[in-house]
Amino acid sequence: MSRIVIVGGHGKVALLLAPILAARGDDVVALIRDPAQSADVAAAGAVPKVLSVEEASTEDLAGAFAGADAIVWTAGAGGKGGPGRTDAIDRAAAIRSMDAASRAGVRRYVMVSWVGSHGDDPLPANHPLRNYALAKLAADRHLVETDLEWTIVGPGTLTLEEPSGKIDVRRQNGQGDSLYTSRGNVAAVAAAVLAEPASIGKVIPFGDGATPIAQAVESVPAEFSDLS
Repeated sequence: MSRIVIVGGHGKVALLLAPILAARGDDVVALIRDPAQSADVAAAGAVPKVLSVEEASTEDLAGAFAGADAIVWTAGAGGKGGPGRTDAIDRAAAIRSMDAASRAGVRRYVMVSWVGSHGDDPLPANHPLRNYALAKLAADRHLVETDLEWTIVGPGTLTLEEPSGKIDVRRQNGQGDSLYTSRGNVAAVAAAVLAEPASIGKVIPFGDGATPIAQAVESVPAEFSDLS
């Protein structure tokens, strides 16, 4: 049994991840911003803990992480609140959570990012998701420079398709190449990397595909961990 803290515990991926972890015997705590979300989180098999990551200090987060074996970041502004809130959650709060994990002595950290989080200019200046892309990339680059035992999972465009349990690990090649990923597969990948030591220190870009998830996360090319 491991104690896993999911940040962004009421998100669609988090609500799919919690029952996977609970079913294998893990003790799951889900951080949520709204007490009204507690029933959904409990139904998914997690213990809800109310803490707004947008407002929480590093010390607040370290307190919430105390005693955990791993942190999984699934939180995000979701495009709500404009560029300022996107930066506040997807970059600044994410970085505080990494620093808090170190302060709390939690070594294992899994970041749910996105497939395009690499390079100097991940999206064109006029793209509606550019601020999100830059915030995620900044957070990911901070994470890889920490001494945490990190894994970054980078799904493509999220869908509500039924999870297939199979993915292809590869980067998206340009704007004409679209990778689509079911949220259920994202949850399954996050659960799989927590159980796979070979995934530590790896960036895993992926979309729905043909390789069983457990097999795919065992042998991820090291080249993907270069975010430049």
